[in-house]
Formats: sequence, C-alpha cells, structure tokens
Amino acid sequence: MSRIDLFKRDLEAKKAVKIIAGIDNFDLDNIRKVVSAAVTAGASAVDICADETIVSTIRNMTEMPIFVSSIVPSELARAVELGADAIELGNFDVMYKKGMSFSKTDVMNLVDETLKLLGDNRVFFSVTIPGEISISDQIELARALETRGIDLIQTEGHFSSETPSDGVRGLMERAELTISNTIELTRNVDIPVMTATGINPTTAPFAFVAGASAIGCGSCINKMNSELSMIATAKQLVEIASRNEQKIEALV
Repeated sequence: MSRIDLFKRDLEAKKAVKIIAGIDNFDLDNIRKVVSAAVTAGASAVDICADETIVSTIRNMTEMPIFVSSIVPSELARAVELGADAIELGNFDVMYKKGMSFSKTDVMNLVDETLKLLGDNRVFFSVTIPGEISISDQIELARALETRGIDLIQTEGHFSSETPSDGVRGLMERAELTISNTIELTRNVDIPVMTATGINPTTAPFAFVAGASAIGCGSCINKMNSELSMIATAKQLVEIASRNEQKIEALV
C-alpha cells in the first residue's frame, strides 16, 4: 500500500484528518513539531508549504502522506518531483490577508495549468474552493473540478479582520461558513469534501455532521508553543474523526 493509499482509506471511511503546518509557514522548527505531532497522533496526512528545502526535509523525516500547498502551479509540480504524495491548490486564506481574491475562473485556470505541468506525473490533487465566492459559483466550480478528475475539494470560510467573539461562540463563528459550504457542496457533487478554516476539537464534529469526509486543521495546532499541546490536540481530532467512522458503521 502506497503512502497516499493510507490517506485514501481514511477518506473513504470519512475519518481523514489533515494537519496543516501552513502555506506561509517557513519556520522549519515549527513545521517539524507539527509533523511530529501529526505522526504521534495518527493523523491521516500533513500539509506543508512548497519551499523545496522544507519539502525535502519533511519527506526524509516521515513516511506519512505529505500534501504540499501553493497557488503557483510550477511549485506544485516541483513538489511532486521532490516526493509530495499530494498537492493542494489553494488554502487561500493567507492570500486574502494580502488583498488578493480568486474567482472560479481563476481557480480553473490554475488547475488546468498545474495539470498541464504534471503531465503523466499525476498525483492526488486537492483544490480549495474559495469561500469568498457565491455558493452558486462554488457549486459550479466543484462540478467543473469533478470533470477534471480532481480527487478532493477543500472548503474554507471567510477571512475577517474583525475581532471574534469570546469562547465557544467565537470558535463557532469562525467555522460557520466553511461548515455551511460543506453542506451545500456535499449535496451537489460526488467528489469527497474536506472541511477547513476554523476547524478544531470544538467544531470538528459539526464538519462531519455536515457531510465532510475529512477535516483540515491548522491554527489550532501550528500556533501552539508546546509540542505536547500540539500532540494532545491532534489526538483529540483523530479521536473525533474515528467516532464519525463508528457512527457511520453503526448505521450500515
């Protein structure tokens, strides 16, 4: 069984957990800790930036499936050459903070360019659906991606510079849009959906109830200072995902 097959197995069981180091995280020490936490917790995959040195270093560090995220097609193609098991076009959140935006046409153009560069060197391909476009455009984009043979789509929420509410209310506000997008997309396409943005041990159960086959979890882990805390949180997420699989099995 190949590395990516391990992720696909969890995806099919609707219990996949991808731990995200961050598309703009180039702190190798932090990334090592995030990856170590993911491995220890038994997560399904890790997601790292497209920096060549970092990709090579993490590839040599673990046999866990590695996703590499970027919005630059040439970086994604190069990551495959360096040993990435999967590529993620997207994780646009950080780009919104820089004032950038992405339409459904922008995303499809980037996807087609990436596919062209990959040629026969095709790998597991995930694409983020921009959370800032209308839900009708999100559905149209998801359907177009399905025709291209994309393996997974990832939802996201809306970037806001406003100060969130305190406590659980703030956590739910952060995840509300990405969870609602998950509901809409799972109703309209057959391609598996990963819910990301604001997903943590509090909100993860709602993502699975919404129909997600996977969750993508970043800041709830990569912003922590303690590696022990990273491991504990990653374990919580894996346990939540495993309970989702058990619930599905009980219904069959």
